[in-house]
Amino acid sequence: MDMKTDKKKLGLKEKYKLLTRDLGWETTYHTADEVFPYVKYEGIKVHDWGKWEDPFRLTMDAYWKYQAEKERKYYAIIDAHAQNNGHLHITDARYLSALKLFVQAISPGEYAAGKGFARLGREFPGVGPRVACQMQAIDEIRHAQTQIHAMSNYNKFYNGFHAFADARDRMWYCSLPRSFFDDALSAGPFEFMIAIGFSFEYVLTNLLFVPFMSGAAYNGDMATVTFGFSAQSDEARHMTLGLECIKFMLEQDPDNLPIVQRWIDKWFWRGFRILGVVGTMMDYMLPKRVMSWREAFEIYGAGNGGALFNDLARYGVRLPLEWNDAVKALDHMTHQLNLGLYQWSFGTAFHTGIPSDEDMAWLSKKYPDTFDKYYRPRWEHIKKLKEAGTPFVNTGLAKLCQVCQIPTPYTEPDDPTALCLRESEYKGELYHFCSDGCQRIFHDEPEKYIQAVLPMPQLFQPPLGGDIGAWMNWVGLKNGVDNGDYDGSEDQKNFAAWRATATSNQ
Repeated sequence: MDMKTDKKKLGLKEKYKLLTRDLGWETTYHTADEVFPYVKYEGIKVHDWGKWEDPFRLTMDAYWKYQAEKERKYYAIIDAHAQNNGHLHITDARYLSALKLFVQAISPGEYAAGKGFARLGREFPGVGPRVACQMQAIDEIRHAQTQIHAMSNYNKFYNGFHAFADARDRMWYCSLPRSFFDDALSAGPFEFMIAIGFSFEYVLTNLLFVPFMSGAAYNGDMATVTFGFSAQSDEARHMTLGLECIKFMLEQDPDNLPIVQRWIDKWFWRGFRILGVVGTMMDYMLPKRVMSWREAFEIYGAGNGGALFNDLARYGVRLPLEWNDAVKALDHMTHQLNLGLYQWSFGTAFHTGIPSDEDMAWLSKKYPDTFDKYYRPRWEHIKKLKEAGTPFVNTGLAKLCQVCQIPTPYTEPDDPTALCLRESEYKGELYHFCSDGCQRIFHDEPEKYIQAVLPMPQLFQPPLGGDIGAWMNWVGLKNGVDNGDYDGSEDQKNFAAWRATATSNQ
């Protein structure tokens, strides 16, 4: 008689193959080109999708279990933060300017990345990348949600958090990250992977999450630390996915190399421009600082990035074209951008301020070759103007770069006393740029960038017609409450009063 035997338990590799790769099928009543129309138009040649290596062999059931455990821990800490008046445990309320800038600029970007990866899950023919993109799409939406949830408690007590979604679409400084993601979302599937998987995840993520979350912990903001740690384990998977996509393209056909290199050049510079906002948060917005922007870039940018390009050199990949310009900018970019944010602070949904003597001593120590020579005199002059009752405010219209859409406060790579301004004429129109990198990107795809919507010129379009008050209503900005100098602001006064009540016997 036949003996019943237990079925052999599948190994992880076999189970993964059954639940992912074996779910794919060949097209029949439509051709593959009809079903996947976008995968060829960028010029990338793929001969065998089966060669795609999945760096994280997660099945969907394992993925849900893994993420659910993180969610339970995350929301337990968030609830404890709210119940124990966590908004009073931070070092100083001026730290919240960093969070306001984060939720206005970065969280919507996470959501946009989620939309992009959901699209890629449909556009790639290979089953391996489709499954990976599906999981990353869910990750990105989850990151946006957890970030908003973590900061929602601060919205109950402090100003500037309430209209972050309007700020993302309409505020002039938020056009920098918005244009980055709009550019990526309007690209083909392979370029999107370079833009997000390489530039945003590999170049930007470590420079954003690791130093910034360390700064949050150092300043007593455990809600932000919690979502940072919850997201960082996902980011490790995302970085590996981006790197795998680059290697896959380079290994499939030698004709892919010049296309991939051009994308690496473009998206390195686009990512570096976003990093100016991150660096400014680190150098100027944290009451207690962990490290300078320069130190963070040397560790997570030059160190990790250098290792990446050394690894890719065997495929013929070189450093991005503007790598040296980026290195030259390290000692200047955060100081120049923060001076811009201060002079246009009436048009921001967060508070700025003049660095204290202690702050300037720290900046002098971290930037010994540049701060005292170029930037301390400017802050001292601005401080005198404020003491005289004539604070420095620039009500002029900021000129925005046509590509990265940042105002043009940066200087020439080899001359920190001369503004870096570039111009190009295309079809009878004159376009402005903040750097050689942005001008080069424009010349590669001019038809794409002439369609860019620049938020500041919108101020003079109907129905605003140049009315600053109407513009503030349009962006959800409460003048004198959400904006301006932190010194004397409602946030400063409330924090001082609440902290005094919490620590006194009165």
